[in-house]
Amino acid sequence: MRIEKDTVVSLQYYKLSNSQGEIVEESTSPVSYLHGGYGGMFPVVEAALQGKEAGYHLSLAMEPEETFGEYDSELIRIEPRSAFPDTVEVGMQFEGAEENSEDVMIYTVTDVTEDIVVVDGNHPLAGMALQFECIVMEVRVASHEELAHGHVHGPHGHEH
Repeated sequence: MRIEKDTVVSLQYYKLSNSQGEIVEESTSPVSYLHGGYGGMFPVVEAALQGKEAGYHLSLAMEPEETFGEYDSELIRIEPRSAFPDTVEVGMQFEGAEENSEDVMIYTVTDVTEDIVVVDGNHPLAGMALQFECIVMEVRVASHEELAHGHVHGPHGHEH
């Protein structure tokens, strides 16, 4: 079966590497997603996998605008130390909203001093060119329930 819209694609694994070849993320078990613009996979990866079959190996170079976007220095915030718990430390993440927006963002603490905490709203991989690799393990027709919910159920997917 070929990968088409409304199929479930199971990947034996996937790996993301930076431009120096260092692995920045990889799966430790099979991963499945609903193909066809449901938001479970980078659109550029979906386009590259369109029409392929089980056994296909993909190696794809992706630019920042195709993945997590360009790094935006305006998403850095300097906040008063008193706004955070005493246990705050670099690497912790907090939810917050951009000024004049109801959109919730995840901010990562990048620096802590006696008086301030610096947080960054960029995705940790923003601004990076990435190499994506995967092997297609299986392709099947999505169930009516999966299509209605917009995600995969069962093995390698979302469980209810």
